[in-house]
Amino acid sequence: MPPATTAAPGTLVLRPAQGGLPDVDLRPPTIGVAGDPFTAARVLSVIACVERGRPARIDDIAAALNARHLDWAFSVAVVVDVLVQLQANWMADYRNASGIVLQDGPHGATVTIEDSSRVDPWIVRQVERELAACRAVLVDFSRRDGSGFDD
Repeated sequence: MPPATTAAPGTLVLRPAQGGLPDVDLRPPTIGVAGDPFTAARVLSVIACVERGRPARIDDIAAALNARHLDWAFSVAVVVDVLVQLQANWMADYRNASGIVLQDGPHGATVTIEDSSRVDPWIVRQVERELAACRAVLVDFSRRDGSGFDD
């Protein structure tokens, strides 16, 4: 069959990559942003692992996030933003402020998470909600043909 002399929409044919072609699945660095579900999901995944019933320094949580996600940068302010939202969600669900306590300590701001059986499943639901918001952002992005702009 002779090669096509013109290109038509949808007729691109890709051949297998030649041997030795490096993998290009690199991700650019991302700066965590307040109000972003991708940021919140990552912060909450670390919060889910924080020891219960004793204060944890927020600076240490930010450091743990930065160590766990090398392609991200999390500021203390962004972690505080997620924790304030988490605290507000707790108060809305349980009508008390004892579940997520933010305080200034002698070595910086801290968060204390209640040591009870209701906390872990509740935090899992918080992460699930953020992941659902992430999926909605990705679906919206794909519907705009990946342009990243509001069309």
